[in-house]
Amino acid sequence: MAVLEHLEPQSVFRFFEELCAIPHGSRNTKAISDWCVGFAKARGLEYHQDAANNVIIIQEAAPGYENAAPIILQGHLDMVCEKTPGCAKDMEREGLDLAVDGDFVSAKDTTLGGDDGIAVAMALAILDDPTIPHPRLEVVLTTEEEIGMLGAAALDVSSLRGRQLLNLDSEEEGIFTVSCAGGSVTTCRLPVTRSPFAGTALRVRISGLTGGHSGAEIHKGRGNADLLLGRILRAMAEAAELRLVSCTGGLKDNAIPTAAEAVVSTADAATAGGAAERLAGLIQAEYRAADPALTVTVEETMAGETPMDADSTRRALCLLACAPNGVQAMSQDIPGLVQTSLNLGILETGREALTAAFCVRSSVASQKEMLHDRLRCLAGQLGGTVDIAGDYPAWEYRRDSALRERMAEVFREQYGREPKIEAIHAGVECGLLCGKLPDLDCVSIGPDLLEIHTPRERMRVSSVRRVWDFVLEVLKRSK
Repeated sequence: MAVLEHLEPQSVFRFFEELCAIPHGSRNTKAISDWCVGFAKARGLEYHQDAANNVIIIQEAAPGYENAAPIILQGHLDMVCEKTPGCAKDMEREGLDLAVDGDFVSAKDTTLGGDDGIAVAMALAILDDPTIPHPRLEVVLTTEEEIGMLGAAALDVSSLRGRQLLNLDSEEEGIFTVSCAGGSVTTCRLPVTRSPFAGTALRVRISGLTGGHSGAEIHKGRGNADLLLGRILRAMAEAAELRLVSCTGGLKDNAIPTAAEAVVSTADAATAGGAAERLAGLIQAEYRAADPALTVTVEETMAGETPMDADSTRRALCLLACAPNGVQAMSQDIPGLVQTSLNLGILETGREALTAAFCVRSSVASQKEMLHDRLRCLAGQLGGTVDIAGDYPAWEYRRDSALRERMAEVFREQYGREPKIEAIHAGVECGLLCGKLPDLDCVSIGPDLLEIHTPRERMRVSSVRRVWDFVLEVLKRSK
């Protein structure tokens, strides 16, 4: 029996549950893309699918709307795959286990993918209902949004006539997002040399952090497990001679890492462990409000491989100690808006190199490049290199927007208040699409999604219903 079949709007939640049964994390979108193509084929709709697994589905105007300007509905197919420690689910091959608790839908022990599965479900539900009045609809479903908007960057827009775009990738009802930061994935790579070292192997683990979205929640003062691990390792290295064997933390560049661990080999395990314990207490006090469940453990283990030599260890710990992270500048034009930030989201070591992947964001292009340059300088001083991928532009505010005005009118009537118009620090594909479609008029909305990019992610059912009714009325008035 379907878990969501009793929820309204039924058509939206039916499609959402179907897509949740298909694994669709970033870089694993072929199956979900083919599912969307199958939907279009079954209904005789025009569709376009490309090598990046982007899908465009086109439905001609309903009767009476033949002369109306087309509307683009847009969202992304991929989701961030995070799970709780100990969760055995293989998110590359298994669908989600959905649950309903009162007014919320969630997935057991994993992210839900409401970001942005709800956009896909709403768009398909509209296309599936011949009674819904609307102009020509051009549904654009992109891939790899969560890893740098790679799908949108590769998208061929030649089939699109619309110049008004309703993006359904926001997470708070009642907010019209009209501008966003640009960003990139910037990866530092430090080559390392390994050499035998006689010592005791210790596993150092930091866990229990709150984490969250590196754009929407970067200003909340939450700890970054990768960098806190670096602090602990530095304290241990100051107290006792040690060599780094490995370190790893985080799964996504755009998620604040909640856990990280390292294996070291030390000549004095008791002294090194004591240093870690003392600093752990101080860190727990620092983050007692933002990360009350923060835990540090140190235990003996097997090294598993040859440690790095002294110089490689020094350079690796220097990178973790000196890397910029978090909020770098606040907007001088929009009170409370983060203007520039970066997040060390993925830390990994291989046999020959340590890599650290940062999500860099800024609504000011020169400051984004400034952070690129700072990371180049730091990596260069440590004998490393920097690679920049998925670089996308900011989405600039449009003073005159017919779409925004129409949406505001509907909102006032349905909600009895004014919508909140805001710019955000998180990335939205509207910036890339504006660069491909001159004079594109965009607004981003969505239902309430809480704690996205974490296993605590949940979606408010009643909010989905209200946003659905709102979107239908906007389409109805788009003559």
